Amino acid sequence: MDNLSTEVCDPRYGEVDNILEQLTKSKALHILMILDRSNRPVRFSELKEILDAPSTTVSRRLKELEDCDLIQREKDDEGRLTLYGPTEDTESLSPIMESLFDWVSVRFERNSE
Repeated sequence: MDNLSTEVCDPRYGEVDNILEQLTKSKALHILMILDRSNRPVRFSELKEILDAPSTTVSRRLKELEDCDLIQREKDDEGRLTLYGPTEDTESLSPIMESLFDWVSVRFERNSE
């Protein structure tokens, strides 16, 4: 098998497809950026308000992102409220999200002239 065939068949490409499928769902990247930029875990109601999205969408995305190990749930000090925060994977994804945001900002500025 030649090098091109080996590179094209790399199983990591499938994993890239899987993670991109998750990240391109409505509000997923926005949730990750909020959690990554926050200096503390965030409550569901805070996320919902910032995102200006229906509860079902936010709830669904949080569950999916948790299943992908991109967010973690924790309880507040009293053990009453569920809080959401980034995982190590999300923190390592942070520069990529920032680059994407910067790239979109440049395109937006260029196209709005």
